[in-house]
Amino acid sequence: MLTVIGAGFPRTGTSSMKAALERLGFGPCHHMFDIGSDPDRARRWAPLADRDVVPDWDHVFEGFRSAVDWPAAFFWRELADAYPQAKVVLTVRDPHAWLASMQALIANGPARLQADKLAPEMAPLVESMNTTRPLLERMIREGLGSDRAFGEPLDEKDSLLAFERHVATVKESLPAERLLVFDVREGWEPLCRFLGVDVPAGEPFPHLNDSKVMEESIDRLLQGENIGLPFHRVS
Repeated sequence: MLTVIGAGFPRTGTSSMKAALERLGFGPCHHMFDIGSDPDRARRWAPLADRDVVPDWDHVFEGFRSAVDWPAAFFWRELADAYPQAKVVLTVRDPHAWLASMQALIANGPARLQADKLAPEMAPLVESMNTTRPLLERMIREGLGSDRAFGEPLDEKDSLLAFERHVATVKESLPAERLLVFDVREGWEPLCRFLGVDVPAGEPFPHLNDSKVMEESIDRLLQGENIGLPFHRVS
């Protein structure tokens, strides 16, 4: 059962949030990377490409106590209804910085995975990506208002409007006591206060998986190194 729901778009510090929530005792925390590393998990999500499907959320999130990033954040409203006791964290950042990071993710992720000769170690990731591709296309279409083909750069104007619209909608839809609007640069204090837990003594807030690390990790995977998914601490 989910106790914390992340409502922020991808590339708003969701990897840092995953690490932070797990450090605070709200893990395991579901992230898009969990789908990429587990084809079975991808198959649980795949039917949600159809808007008429009524999901069994307990089955989708079996084994997890929290969730951030897409696809979970795309369904933030449904999850907030399904788990009324869960708290919601809306991660935010400067919209233009967010868009630049999204464009880098697309260029160094889906686009290259379709274009390059792939090492055998990439097989589970590619299988999961193909399984969830219709859902990813739905999220891009409905979440970002984009009808561009999967892996193509986003439209700047439409994407920025979608980002700002999403933030406003989440803020308007949930009571203040249930929602934290959070920039990961704020560190532990506001997050811990909202969740009712102590700040980890002497530990810096995790800052993970920037665009440069993503690019370097995919380079290594394409060269055949078995390093797992690109989810690493950065300085």
